[in-house]
Parts: sequence; structure tokens; C-alpha cells
Amino acid sequence: MDFTHHFRPKSFDEIIGQTHLVSKDAPLRRLCENGALGHSFFYGTPGSGKTSLARVIANVMQLPFYEFNATSLKVESLRKIFDQYENALQRPLIFIDEVHRLAKNQQEVLLPVMEKNSILLIGASTENPFFSLTSAMRSRSMLFELRRISKDELNLLLDKALLYGKLSCKDDAREYLSVSSNGDARAMLKLLEFASALNNEITLELLKSLRPTAQNDGSSDATVHYDLISALIKSIRGSDADAAIYYLARLIKAGESADFIARRLVILASEDVGNANPQALTLTTSCMSSVAKIGYPEARIILAQAVVYLCASPKSNSAYLAINRALQMIEDGVLLEIPKNIQQNNKGYLYPHDFGGYVKQKYLSKELKFVELKDSGYEKKMKEWMTIIKS
Repeated sequence: MDFTHHFRPKSFDEIIGQTHLVSKDAPLRRLCENGALGHSFFYGTPGSGKTSLARVIANVMQLPFYEFNATSLKVESLRKIFDQYENALQRPLIFIDEVHRLAKNQQEVLLPVMEKNSILLIGASTENPFFSLTSAMRSRSMLFELRRISKDELNLLLDKALLYGKLSCKDDAREYLSVSSNGDARAMLKLLEFASALNNEITLELLKSLRPTAQNDGSSDATVHYDLISALIKSIRGSDADAAIYYLARLIKAGESADFIARRLVILASEDVGNANPQALTLTTSCMSSVAKIGYPEARIILAQAVVYLCASPKSNSAYLAINRALQMIEDGVLLEIPKNIQQNNKGYLYPHDFGGYVKQKYLSKELKFVELKDSGYEKKMKEWMTIIKS
């Protein structure tokens, strides 16, 4: 029983979710119904309905529909369509999936027909395609985001699918179908389709035998990859250990390399914890060395220890701010002459150890201020010591 084909929407009203795009007052729908939609790019999570939406648009605007994938798209195939409709009264809708993978020469072939509006181009991607398209393509197009389908919306679709398939489904199996599909309607329908081929009574045990774990975003998708690592770093910076451990688990389950996670923790230890807890840099460096030798699955424990330690550490970004200020000043052209007393082979240098550890002397030809120590953790003691010796 092909659930995905049966429930493929044919009109805006049949689309699950995406009310911001398909409700009666939504700009996208109104443009389509008025025959005024221009070249557009859709982006969103897998199974959010990008291809289905493009098919509905073709139906509503009564345009011939041609579907391609950028990874296998041949320029000759496009040119055949262009030639076929060159003098036609009707233009075709060309839909290109994975549009962020379009090569520059493929984009150059599309530009003239986009300019003449002899085709309607719709592209789709799990990533924001505007970062990979040329400025000429971007300036001729609109961008629409498709949101992850909610659990309630998936349940509405599930009710219809169970009725259509004359299937019975226990409550825990229903929960697993909607929650484990992670907003991916196609994934939910496919799992139900495989399960129904084995039994008309859908149970949790049956579903888990086909898909043992919840559908994961993965992290090969650049957007998801950077969103997850960003969420981990920001949670640690905000000292929320539970959130940080959750995002660490997401990264691990998505197949992210332990080495990559550990390197980011080392950077954070210096950038965000800094001298408020100098031991953090030592611990994370040790973590990086350990996970490189041990690997998964045990590396997860070492990473978790480092994450919790960083969350519980006092935070200071004074070193990070100091070096950035200094670098910016140098970029702005402030190049000071080095005082003679600290140049190589120049006399007049006062050796601090001969004066009990500190002696006042000139280190800069002009007074500058970059370092502002904070009253956080060990850095507070450093600040007090610096104040004492200089007074």
C-alpha cells in the first residue's frame, strides 16, 4: 500500500502544515492563484513538503511540471525543454531539488530563461540556497522557508492514513510514529507503509523492529551541523548543563566526529571560561587527546565530563576581548615603536626578579588598555594581585 503516493496533496487545502504559505490569505498562495508567482526557492527540513508544494503550484497555475535533481541535472535536458517551449503560449514549471548543489555553469544556463520568464523555476533544498546561488539568481527570485511539521499536524495525517489502510494502532505506537519521525511526514508514512505490509495491527514492537531509533536530522547538512554545535556552545556558555548534554547527545547520534566536538570544547575553554578557571583549558586539551585515542562509544563519556565541567565553571571572555581589541588596533594602523629598554641588545632593562618580582618600567611607547580582568572565579584573584603590585 503506497501511502506517500496516495496522500500526496493536489491542492493547497490538502497540504499538511505550512499554513504561513498555503492558508487562504498567505502571500504565496495568493500569488499562485493570481498567476503571478515568480521564480522561487524553498528550503526546510526533509519531509516538510517542498516537492509536494511545487507540484500543487503546477496544478494551481496549470503549468507542465518537470522535476530534476541538481546532483544529476544535465544542461542538455534543460535546453531540450527550453527549445520545446520557446514559442509556446504556456511556460513550464521546472523544479530542481538539492538546488544548493547547482554548478555555476548550470546557473548560467538558467539565467537567460529566468530573465525572459519563459519558464517558472522553483528550487528546493534542506539548506538555505541563497548562500550557494549567484547574486544574479538571487535577485530574480523569492525565498520561502518550510517549517518542520508539528506533532499535531502529523497526527492528523496519521489518522487519515490509518483509516485509508484499515489499520489498528495502539497508543504507544501512534506516539512513536509521530514523535520519532521528527517532523518528517514522508518518513512517518513510509514507516507505516512497511509496518502495514507485515501486519494490520500496528504495535510499538513492530515499528521498532523496522526503525529502532528516532529519525535524526544528521549533521552532514551544513545548516543542521552548525545549528547543533552552536546550540551546544551557547548552552555551555549559559551554564545550562542539561541543555548542553542534550545537544551533545544530538551531535553524537548524528554521527558528528568526537575530534570535532572536542576541538570546539578546547576553543570554548579559552574563549568563554578563560582565566576564571584556567584548569578548563588543561582538562579540555586532555579530553581532545583522549577521544582521539579512544573513539566512540566510550568517547561520549569523556566529552560529557568536559561539557559538564565547562558548564559548572565560572566564565570570563577577557582574554578573547583583549586580543581582538589589540588586533583591531593594529589593523587600524597603530604600530608603536618598541621602547629601547626592552629591545634586544639594549641596556636599561630592569629585571623584575631583582626587584622582588615587579618593577615599574616602560613597555609601551604609548599607554594602551586592552585587558580588563573580571570578578569571576580565579580571575578575581588575578585582578587583585595585579592591583596590589602596581599600587
